[in-house]
Amino acid sequence: MTEIIEANLENGLKVLLKPVRTAPVATFWVWYRVGSRNEVPGITGISHWVEHMMFKGTPTLNKGEIMHLINRNGGVDNAFTSTDFTAYFETLPSDRVDLALRIESDRMVNALFDPEEVASERTVIISEREGAENEPRFWLGEDVQAAAFKVHPYHHDTIGWKQDLQVMTRDQLYHHYLTYYVPNNAIIVAAGDFDADEMLKKIKEKFGAIPRGAAPPAMQTVEPLQEAERRILMRRPGPTHYFHAAYHAPKATDPDFFPMFVLAGVLDGVGGMSFSGHGSPGRSARLYRALVETELATGVDFGFRETLDPGLIDVTATARPGVPLEKIERAIFAELDKIANKPITDAEFANVIKQAKVQFVYATDGVMNVGYILGQMEIVASYKNYATFLDNLQRVTKADVQRVAQKYFVETNRTVGWFIPTNGAPRKNANGAKGTKGTKNAKGAKDAKRAKKVVRR
Repeated sequence: MTEIIEANLENGLKVLLKPVRTAPVATFWVWYRVGSRNEVPGITGISHWVEHMMFKGTPTLNKGEIMHLINRNGGVDNAFTSTDFTAYFETLPSDRVDLALRIESDRMVNALFDPEEVASERTVIISEREGAENEPRFWLGEDVQAAAFKVHPYHHDTIGWKQDLQVMTRDQLYHHYLTYYVPNNAIIVAAGDFDADEMLKKIKEKFGAIPRGAAPPAMQTVEPLQEAERRILMRRPGPTHYFHAAYHAPKATDPDFFPMFVLAGVLDGVGGMSFSGHGSPGRSARLYRALVETELATGVDFGFRETLDPGLIDVTATARPGVPLEKIERAIFAELDKIANKPITDAEFANVIKQAKVQFVYATDGVMNVGYILGQMEIVASYKNYATFLDNLQRVTKADVQRVAQKYFVETNRTVGWFIPTNGAPRKNANGAKGTKGTKNAKGAKDAKRAKKVVRR
């Protein structure tokens, strides 16, 4: 495997380079350590809105010109915002990757935030939220998330509360940009067909003169220990009943992370780790067999992902017509109790490791995936996990899996939500996930387990 080269510029910008000489293509990413985690009431959704404004022009790049230039040069570009980061990328023929450096170095310091464009984008972002609101699972998930977190900013979704989106000002957006879009709060990841020394020289030329900014304010809020089960009962128009249980989960750097990863695989299959996010369908997994094969639910998901701070494990199900939510809840909790009280089998463990190996190969196939996984790992933990991920997974024991099930799947650690339709009329589906995929050149959407925390352009 080609070595990953790490460099740190004097202005605090971190650079990760991975030459991949299999095709004449290169991808260039800029990751900023800012997401909905860095927001407070009154400006929820601001990180995502700033991301939109980064496509509205600089003194040397007109509105819409970024996308036009990338397309004209045979490339794709996109950006997306999550709880812990905002990321931008361009993937181009390797002899034209200099264009990406020009674009990203320019908008790191020169984004305009024209008041008329801010006003126009307000309508777009509110429309994104209203589109998601057509989906009952959005409403239920948002309320469960808000109830699960009392003080930590994971309390609100990346898209933000509509009331904040309606009143946020241009000055607030620009201040957020000036605060967090500084080289000492950013990571560059480049992967593809290039010479590492030459690429680093170009990065220094384009980004090295950008001055270091003041250190962004640290987010030090710690969610207090949950001491009682919390419940949400939501009644709204919708086509069927939905169930959602959320348990507080280990963060990416917690020793419990890898045992929980294996546990998630046993319950629902190994989710996709690549940029496209496609994972195992989970049809041999416990939750599918217990709820879908028994015709209690039309679908069930167990969502667990890497986060900078302790996040959530989400267990969701869509009821079959006529099946009461009480029955679905009992079936799900029975499966969680079973894995806490009895070790998983050797066959289940081997199957999860096999699926993880396959998903990791997919996640490192193609330069865009490499750029994504390196940056995402560096944000929530360390890019060095790229080389050790499978080794760490194989060190997990069956006893570790049972231990974390006993630790996290307890009544006092969960928030339970029921969605009960007030009529039987079907409602328009909004992609079935919290947040919406936008219109820039994206290569697919993430699977629903992770997409709910990511808002793409």
